[in-house]
Amino acid sequence: MSKNTVASKMEQSTRERVYSNQGNMPLITLLSGSYERILDIGCGAGDNARLIKSINSKCDLFGITHSESEAAFAQAHMAKCWVVDIETKFPDDLAGQTFDAIIFSHVLEHLRDPVEVLNRASKMLHVGGQILIAVPNVLSWRMRLQFLRGDFQYQPAGVLDDTHLHFYTYRTAHQSLLAKSPDLKTLVNVVSGNVPLWWLRRHIFPRLWCERIDKLGCQYWPNLFGDQVLISAVKQY
Repeated sequence: MSKNTVASKMEQSTRERVYSNQGNMPLITLLSGSYERILDIGCGAGDNARLIKSINSKCDLFGITHSESEAAFAQAHMAKCWVVDIETKFPDDLAGQTFDAIIFSHVLEHLRDPVEVLNRASKMLHVGGQILIAVPNVLSWRMRLQFLRGDFQYQPAGVLDDTHLHFYTYRTAHQSLLAKSPDLKTLVNVVSGNVPLWWLRRHIFPRLWCERIDKLGCQYWPNLFGDQVLISAVKQY
């Protein structure tokens, strides 16, 4: 079997993979102000669109994915969902259109040149619009324990997803990703995650105590206890 055939089969497998979950509520809560039009780039099965619709039913959601299978699910929650390779181009339909917010939830780490894609996407924001970004933190306590065990095995999903091309930490993500977007100003750079309380969380501490400990851990030691890095940036001009 030729290398081209192997590459083609791998690409087809990636296209058919459907990323579906409960949506990224910690990221969605960073939406601020009024918003009527949102573009979710790398929208998966439309889970973030479903969350946003539950908060603001009048918002028009649009999505872009690399998978026909994902688009079939996402379309139920969106005005329109395109299937394109965003590293090649954005859909022709989007020429001249602007949005109140653009979402990149766990997609930039999959791209060959995420900085360039982010820079091109920012042109579709109107002044004052938001870019929301979520990427996994490769230095969370879970990953550190895994690395200490000598375990660096790619997986079908998670931080070591076998389609990830870039790895980020709390301290590097916003600096790296926004490097070519001077029109974007970082407003929020935080993490979401939890402190490893194990049996204390399950059997001893009340839920509110655990939530408070998680919040303090993510606030003071974000690169240790953060599972994902969350960035909100606003377009200045």
